Amino acid sequence: MPYRAPIAEFEFLLAHVAGFDRVAAVPRFAEATPDTVRALLSEAGRICEEVLAPLNAVGDRQPSRLENGVVRTPPGYAEGYRAMAEAGMTAISASPDNGGLGLPITVTTCVNDMAGAACLALQMNTLMTQGQIEALEHHASEEIKALYLPRLTSGDWSSTMNLTEPQAGSDVGALTTRAEPAGDGTYRITGQKIYISWGDNDFTGNVVHLVLARLPDAPKGTKGISLFLVPKRIPDAAGEPGVANSLKVVSLEHKLGLHGSPTCVMQYDGAKGWLVGEENRGMAAMFTMMNNARLGVAVHGVSICDAATQAAVAYALDRKQGRPLIEGGTGSIVDHADVRRMLMEMKAETFAARAMALDLAVSLDLGHAGDAGQAARAAVLTPIAKAYGTEMGIKTANIGIQVHGGMGYIEETGVAQFARDVRVAAIYEGTNGIQAMDLVGRKMADGGVAIHALIDALEAEAGAHPMGAPVVQMAQGLRDVTGALLAMEMNARFGGSVPYLMGFARVLGAVYHLRAAAAGDAARGALARFYIDRLLPEAQGLFAQARQGASGLYDLSPEDLAA
Repeated sequence: MPYRAPIAEFEFLLAHVAGFDRVAAVPRFAEATPDTVRALLSEAGRICEEVLAPLNAVGDRQPSRLENGVVRTPPGYAEGYRAMAEAGMTAISASPDNGGLGLPITVTTCVNDMAGAACLALQMNTLMTQGQIEALEHHASEEIKALYLPRLTSGDWSSTMNLTEPQAGSDVGALTTRAEPAGDGTYRITGQKIYISWGDNDFTGNVVHLVLARLPDAPKGTKGISLFLVPKRIPDAAGEPGVANSLKVVSLEHKLGLHGSPTCVMQYDGAKGWLVGEENRGMAAMFTMMNNARLGVAVHGVSICDAATQAAVAYALDRKQGRPLIEGGTGSIVDHADVRRMLMEMKAETFAARAMALDLAVSLDLGHAGDAGQAARAAVLTPIAKAYGTEMGIKTANIGIQVHGGMGYIEETGVAQFARDVRVAAIYEGTNGIQAMDLVGRKMADGGVAIHALIDALEAEAGAHPMGAPVVQMAQGLRDVTGALLAMEMNARFGGSVPYLMGFARVLGAVYHLRAAAAGDAARGALARFYIDRLLPEAQGLFAQARQGASGLYDLSPEDLAA
């Protein structure tokens, strides 16, 4: 079925659930008027529907390939990328000083949501550039900013981030890529990086890599890592792409999904690079890009939630099977109680995941505008949104296949692609287990102050709603299990971290549904009731798991596990 951009849904969420009016009231975002946002979302939605969505199956069936050292992208990707670039979809939140629109991250989040639902593999390219723009704006020298930011903002050049190495995955501190000072203010970068999304393409004039590497005599671990900007082609005196740098794509990974997005093994052989930020402080600079990407990847999950739900609802309304089961039934499978359960679950999870991403984006915007409380709130929400959004993307994609029955297992329907494309989202930008460990580790380092502040606000809001009693009860359970985790040693916390995060997400989702029910029509109230009656109770079991900590997890020896 054709993809439909959910413009009205974004407008409702921004106005009644995410509280975007608080962002629009900040002087730096004065341009984010309702008319401006509506016009931008409408144009981006048109591009997603008419240009990007038709490319989704093309990229899946005709993957990017490496041909004589050059990455060749699927047919139509170059035109799709240009359409996004010309519409400013890469530069919505970039500084106007460099050609960006200077609009809030919340608006970018809405656009990324639509673009990912239309063609996730191609949208990943612009996500990388958005993150690099933010990192350079915060950490690069004025010379680097002046040369690179206008070209990245315009979409003439694209970006990557290079962290992972064969021996250094989540343990970034184990990386061995070297950076040798060249004596002229530049460095020579040598090493190999793997899993580099969009490490090359055939439609931008240059590809700008941000590479983590070690200087000579740097301290061990993450404290000895620096960040370097390494272009595919070294800009000449006029700032145009000049001679090729000493780097290459060694190979492309053969992946479960996202076939249109080339995932590269990159080799740097004394490549010329420039330091970004301070020596041995590369992780601080890279985390700017990574945190941007964590919100972006949460939205990848939401995108697939939306695409899979749209496809499942359309199929269920059209597919005739059996006799009418309810008075006034259509004769299609949407009459079946179990099909209706699946569709409502998909819609309820999509709404909650999207609301959470926008809630996080609003807190980020307010935090960037100087609100320390909102910045702390965003820090708590980031791992929850990333993990919950991506898990729901996986869940809804699988339910969507089930709704289609046997046809869901047939590639021609396109719904199997959703499941394949979204699966990696739970892995990259920090696995969801790492997100959960971050939530109970660094995000509890203040003794739980920021987390308890969020829980208090959720409980108070739920208590003011006619349907809120079960949500209040579960928020109290969340507070109790938070206290239990705070009393545990760290590895015990880690053992209970994933169910804790998912239970936390359940409570957040319930509050978002309550907001929608208060501001919306009967349908929104019914969906909220479904979520609270059928999905929120899962939190009780999740909290019981979290209380177990690491108990029992080591009762089987490695030999027992292998038996």
